[in-house]
Amino acid sequence: MNHVAGTSLEVSSLSDGDVSVVVGPLVDDGDDRMVVLAELPVSSDGLRLTSGTSSQLAAAARLALDRRLPLVLVLSTVGADIIEGVPSLDAWGRVASSMVSCSGVVPIVVVVDGPAVSGPALLLGVADITVMTEASYAFVNGPVMVEQFTGIGIDVDELGGAGNHARSTGVVTTVVSDRAAALDAAAELLSFLPDHVDAEPPVVDVDDPADRRCPEAGDLIPPTSTGSYDVRNVIEAIVDDGLVVELRPRWASNIVTAFATIDGRPVGVVANQPITLAGTLDIPASQKAASFVALCDAFNLAIVTLVDTPGFYPGKDLEWRGMIRHGAQLVYAYARATVPRICVILRKSYGGAYIVMDSKTMGNDLCLAWPWAELAVMGAGQAAAILQRRASDDERAEFEADYAERLLNPYVAAERGLVDAVIDPADTRAEIAAALEVLADKREALVGRKHGNSPL
Repeated sequence: MNHVAGTSLEVSSLSDGDVSVVVGPLVDDGDDRMVVLAELPVSSDGLRLTSGTSSQLAAAARLALDRRLPLVLVLSTVGADIIEGVPSLDAWGRVASSMVSCSGVVPIVVVVDGPAVSGPALLLGVADITVMTEASYAFVNGPVMVEQFTGIGIDVDELGGAGNHARSTGVVTTVVSDRAAALDAAAELLSFLPDHVDAEPPVVDVDDPADRRCPEAGDLIPPTSTGSYDVRNVIEAIVDDGLVVELRPRWASNIVTAFATIDGRPVGVVANQPITLAGTLDIPASQKAASFVALCDAFNLAIVTLVDTPGFYPGKDLEWRGMIRHGAQLVYAYARATVPRICVILRKSYGGAYIVMDSKTMGNDLCLAWPWAELAVMGAGQAAAILQRRASDDERAEFEADYAERLLNPYVAAERGLVDAVIDPADTRAEIAAALEVLADKREALVGRKHGNSPL
């Protein structure tokens, strides 16, 4: 795609470190959708943020807020100007404050095309979407500081390279080759979101019939409850034309978060991924899903949750690192989400993970299950290990068979109103599309309060 200049605006008369601020289309693809694009000047040795430069960035954020337009910040800086001192820190603080004011009101995209060092690196965490080029890097403390404090030498790429953030930290939404590709990626991701919180996501024209049957979705599920498969293939079978834009694909790969459309309506998809850690929920997966659910809810994007998980991943390390608190983040995100929410149980839904993966208890609008779905506190083998510890092998086998027949099916939950319908997998797309149409006008007011105390 070609990138266009748009309309240049002088947001400040400051003479040093002028920031390029443009209001216009992000890419020249025939779409006239407007954004506020703020870019730092290119510097071979890394730009230091002066009070002037930071003031202009803060002004750009306020402009996006005033115009109710997405904010796209192209960042390349080695941090606050050391020589200028406190005024540069103060001005950067105003950038951070202005971006936080935008949060949840307009989408925020940060593109890192070079270094993002020290305090400015924290802007990546404030953003809704972060795109990094392959050669870029980001960290709060650089290699020099790390070695001074720890005695351990480390290079820039290992400490904060784009690949490291894609795999290990989850800071980056996607990694691309260069600046042009980054703006293209930003435009694609923004295409699923509205300009601001009071607008609806843009509905697109598609040729894929809403009532198209998708038998291949169910055919992908192995005959055994422990068999593995790639849930991304299930998603592709359900959504329009098989087109899926995955966010953070290399981080916490036991959960998939993605944008797609169904009958032209943008949706956010959350799905357990059985090919990684059997689709269990651990700390990174809980964080990834919670953040994505919050993003979708902030900008009126319906959420489709595909469930196939045996539960939370066990281990003392996870417990000591705060599995309770991080798992609660996902509970909190779903429970407070007011957008249309549709849950489809593909195969397993056990224990606490059953609750947090947008169960009826969490407030979903529609819960569907495939005929072989298993909804239970735990699987038959796990139940036997706890309840039949002293039983013989034959007694344990008999217990497991009876347990599976009586409890491991979706009809018990359906009888109690915890599953709205048990459906043919081939009808999944049609059922979701019909529900999205019915729920298009859903409006739900939250209880008046300053804000909830989320388990950060």
